Amino acid sequence: MKQLLLAALLACSSVANAQLPNEKFGKPSSMEWEYNGWGDAVNADAIILCKTMKATYQISDQVANFNRNSSEISSDNISDFGKNDIDDSNILVNYEFRLRTKILKPEGVGHANIDIIYFYSDNNKVFDELSDLKVRVFSKNAKGKVERQNVNTASFVKERVDDNYMVVHVVVPDVQAGSIIEYQYNITSPRPTFLYDWVFQECIPTVRSKFDIEIPAFLQFNMNVPINKLIKSGVEAGHLAYDTNRPDLKKGKSCPTNHYTVVGDYILPLGQAPEEIAPFTGKINMQGVTLPAYLPKGSTHLKIK
Repeated sequence: MKQLLLAALLACSSVANAQLPNEKFGKPSSMEWEYNGWGDAVNADAIILCKTMKATYQISDQVANFNRNSSEISSDNISDFGKNDIDDSNILVNYEFRLRTKILKPEGVGHANIDIIYFYSDNNKVFDELSDLKVRVFSKNAKGKVERQNVNTASFVKERVDDNYMVVHVVVPDVQAGSIIEYQYNITSPRPTFLYDWVFQECIPTVRSKFDIEIPAFLQFNMNVPINKLIKSGVEAGHLAYDTNRPDLKKGKSCPTNHYTVVGDYILPLGQAPEEIAPFTGKINMQGVTLPAYLPKGSTHLKIK
């Protein structure tokens, strides 16, 4: 019994003191090349080294013509919205998604393939724009030199999920055990009352999962943050600067924001973890606001295959 307790303490200590992956993309760190997991994760076929999402609101007359039919909030359906001197047709949400995965065993090469699901409604002429999709494969040759291969994204297949969503199937060739794959893409959304859910628990172990969202305070969201010892969250007040060409306002205005940061480290898949970690959800909580279509049941924005 003493030996078991000692082993458990040492395992916890090694996780607590382990170096975390580099959140800067473009060049895997030496730690990530050497890293093969922790605890039960050392037996995994592949691991997610780092998965991040950063969402920021853009308020400007310069975006007024972007998808004008996407209006979901206005002074007509929110009695005090006009007091903020901001028109919802001038609001975009910019998402930056980053993912770095390491293949540990030949059986894990399939985890290099992912699905990216995003909103695209032909019926209502409302759509999110997926852009700047880049996929890179890093591997070491026989001499230990790192080689980088940029994957041709034109070969990826796009298809419709349902009336409201599209999916891009990302298939990565020439992956082998030891390879590290980086994915990065942006989504520009004209739907300020909708936030993509964030899933912490994937089908393979995750070393670090983090999202960062700064929301104008006049948009009142119910933020459901997972309650788990592996998840750390924080919120602080901030300010968002924006310009306007409206004659009744001066340029260089700003509005208060709520800045949320939630981080999860060393997260095992559901089958190995002691408990399920709920996804982060942010649902608008304003009377009279038209809710957008949500993902089909059982789907997530980013799916690791």
